[in-house]
This record gives sequence, structure tokens and C-alpha cells, in this order.
Amino acid sequence: MIKVQKFTFNPFQENTYVLYDESGECVIIDPGCYESHERETLSQFIQENNLKPVHLLNTHCHVDHVFGNYFVSQTYNLQLSCHRLDLPTLALVPKSCQMYGIPGYQLSPEPTVFLEEGDVVEFGKSKLKVIFGPGHAPGHIAFYAEEESFVINGDILFKGSFGRYDLPGASFEDLQKTILDKMFMLPEHTVVYCGHGPETTIGQEKLTNPIRTGF
Repeated sequence: MIKVQKFTFNPFQENTYVLYDESGECVIIDPGCYESHERETLSQFIQENNLKPVHLLNTHCHVDHVFGNYFVSQTYNLQLSCHRLDLPTLALVPKSCQMYGIPGYQLSPEPTVFLEEGDVVEFGKSKLKVIFGPGHAPGHIAFYAEEESFVINGDILFKGSFGRYDLPGASFEDLQKTILDKMFMLPEHTVVYCGHGPETTIGQEKLTNPIRTGF
């Protein structure tokens, strides 16, 4: 059974996730730890729970979701996994840091594992199915735990809202199609863990999310 630990890091209030099971193996998704105390919080949780990180995963590569990629990669000797179409997004991160006036960004490693729709990420006794969900970013993916009925969906869906589509490589049409044709096809009881803000469910968003009508 997968357990989910959420941390909220950096000036963008981004949600970082550690997923782990009874084996002690874990995956780290979207490490947004920017400040040294945030990196310490993450590593302390892993140490105190005797966890072994085996995957570093990005749902997408916007600046707030990759601040901790270097730290996690170096600390736990992990390669970065993401979608190939988000390589341009990752390449823009240093410019984004300049634009937002954020100093001291530790350059993310280049990904060596490229995940595609339908791929399965395994750790311990657990599996995560990859869902390709462009719109907020061209190479955005989500990680669906079918047995446990939850999805780590980055910045696709939010509680009562959805990801921005005014960024490089973004598209409202693609985002709406992702949500209607993929996310809303998941069982209604599926818990949605978002890249920012609180959790929600697929059923709740099908009833109330404005993406249904394009506002």
C-alpha cells in the first residue's frame, strides 16, 4: 500500500511528494526544495522513515517543480525521469530564475529516462502508471496509482481550477482535452494530489471545475 507524504516548498508554494510502501523504497516527485531548511526537511523525513529513494520524477519541468532536482539527484544518486517533450521547459529554468529574481539555483541534471503514456514506474511492491497530459506544459505527465485510487497530477487539475496555459509551450485546448479525455475518465473516487494547494477528487472536479465549459 502506497503512502503519500506532501511537502509545500519554495516561494511558489509548490507541493513535493514522497511516495513509499512497506518495502521502504520510495519515489520523489517534483522536488521543489529551494531553501537549505527545505532540503533538510525532505532528507530528514526520508532518514527518519528509513526510506530508500529509487526514482526522481518530474511531472513537468517548470522552475518551481525542479528546484530540488540537483539536491535529490546528488544526495541519493538518482537519475532524472520526465517526458522528452519537456526538455525545452527544463532548459528555460535558468532564465525563469533570472526573471523572478531567484538566485542560487542549482542546475538540474539532464534527464536520462524518458517516460511515455502507459509506462509503469515500479518501486518496492508498488506501481505508478504514466498518463501523458499536455496543456500546462508540453511534456506534462501524471502518475496514477490505480490500486490505491490516487493520481499525482502536477499542475493539470487543481481544486476548483486548472493549470496556467499562458506559458511557453502551453495550450488551453490541449489542457482541456487532457482533463476531459484523460483525467475525467479516471474513477470518480480517485484522489487528485495537485502541484499547488489542497487535494480534490475526480468526482468533485467533474461536477464543479470550470474547465468543463471553458469557463
